[in-house]
Amino acid sequence: MGREKIKIKKIDNVMARRVTFSKRRRGLIKKAQELSVLCDADVSLIIFSATGKLYEFSSSSMEDTLTRYVLHSNIVEKPVQPCLSLQKDSSNLEMLRKEVNDKAYKLRQMKGEDLERLDVEGLRQLEKKLEAGLSLVIKTESFLSFQEERASTKINELQGKEAQLIKENKQLKQKVSSVDIALSENSCMIPKTNNSCMILEKNLCFAWRIKACE
Repeated sequence: MGREKIKIKKIDNVMARRVTFSKRRRGLIKKAQELSVLCDADVSLIIFSATGKLYEFSSSSMEDTLTRYVLHSNIVEKPVQPCLSLQKDSSNLEMLRKEVNDKAYKLRQMKGEDLERLDVEGLRQLEKKLEAGLSLVIKTESFLSFQEERASTKINELQGKEAQLIKENKQLKQKVSSVDIALSENSCMIPKTNNSCMILEKNLCFAWRIKACE
């Protein structure tokens, strides 16, 4: 006859409980050792008896196995979070994307597009913005026109001064030419004395100075 199955419950008899613990403990350690050898697995077993006595088995190092278990538990309980810099960049990108969309929508409204979503107050605000922009454009054009007119007047003044200087230069040339003719005529009429030679030389020097100033 086969063995009667033992009900899985706490054994009330203390001595019987201790004997069963000792047998089952040895069998459990043996099974763990077989599992480690047959399957090439790292197996560690920790048992505390009812009296608090420690029994353990490890196919490699109990400390290494416990360290691996702690690390694995932390990874499972706390999923890997993206780094703070990536989170910040993503947030900034989302803000910039929203700002670009808002600016593009306002630009379309300024062009007279996508106006169906605006209420009466929104249309009034848009009208005020357009009037302000138009006023700024008119002021800018007026300023540029004034600057252009001022530059044209300045150029005309400079051209007039240039013409006046050219005219005065011609008059000076004519005066120098008449002085040269007069000096040459006087040199032919004056006797060749020492005093007359000195006067002639002075006149010639004066004439050449006028010529140098041309």
